[in-house]
Amino acid sequence: MKSIFFVVITTLVVTLSACGEQGPDSASAPVAASTEKHKGEHGEGGHEEEAGHVKLSPQQIEAAGIGLTQAGPAQIRTQLPLYGVIAPNAESVREVGARFPGIIRTVTKRIGDAVKQGEVLATIESNESLQTYNVTAPLTGVVTARQANSGEQTGDRSLFTVADLSTVWVELSLFPRDRAKVRLGQSVVVKNTDANITAEGKVVYVAPFGTSANQTLTARVLLDNPDRKWSPGLYVTAEVTVGTATVPLAVANESLQTLEVGTVVFVQGEEGFEPRPVEIERSDGQMTEVLSGLNPGETYVTRNSFIIKAELGKGEAAHED
Repeated sequence: MKSIFFVVITTLVVTLSACGEQGPDSASAPVAASTEKHKGEHGEGGHEEEAGHVKLSPQQIEAAGIGLTQAGPAQIRTQLPLYGVIAPNAESVREVGARFPGIIRTVTKRIGDAVKQGEVLATIESNESLQTYNVTAPLTGVVTARQANSGEQTGDRSLFTVADLSTVWVELSLFPRDRAKVRLGQSVVVKNTDANITAEGKVVYVAPFGTSANQTLTARVLLDNPDRKWSPGLYVTAEVTVGTATVPLAVANESLQTLEVGTVVFVQGEEGFEPRPVEIERSDGQMTEVLSGLNPGETYVTRNSFIIKAELGKGEAAHED
């Protein structure tokens, strides 16, 4: 019995010692959280209120990549969701053939090879002069098709197709009921959820006629593609901005978090970051209108607000323990 009592006491002492050695300034913790509990009575029945705050130093804010901005007016966009496919920019595609009929002596490029304007694609021996000449790339881009092999006659066919993929088209399917909503010059957000990439372009063409196969029209978006992330043939989703409305107060969508009290925004104050419950209204996927709970000019967390939420949870759990 004495042995059991000794083991229990020893375990308790070790546990308390370990707790005492760790604190909010421990090097192993990237950020420190503190939770304050305020109690007050309102009316006969009384009322208990809990308010948690997460305190971070400027160095911790920077290290965690937490973004801050001031709340204020913003434009909320009305968007039309559409589906489409990435296609080469046909204005930047060239078919390359032989200048004179002859025998193909060498082929230096294959499908998928990057080429520069003027770079040799093949050499041809003319049937008439028996002189050899070069077939060169007409622009900088990628070889997307090849119909040339050594020893073959050139004939009248195209030998290579070279495409400049620094820009691409997004061919969107537009139903007739939505035709009146889409106009040239409108902004379009294009997304590929599989590759987790997003880009913005503008409507450059709306077909005057539809296709009988699927009863849709084509709306074309020009998209910059300097890193070639947008490969032709990939299916994408798009949101066409068909209207905008200015609201007096809005926050970035990534700032919104969900707690037991509902939707909150973390607001920076003297005591740290406070989870402020907000009433929200319209949203366009990037900005959300705020009806109450936040004041214009207050500084709130935009980027990486989930870090504040996680630290608040740690602080509340420690307080309960």
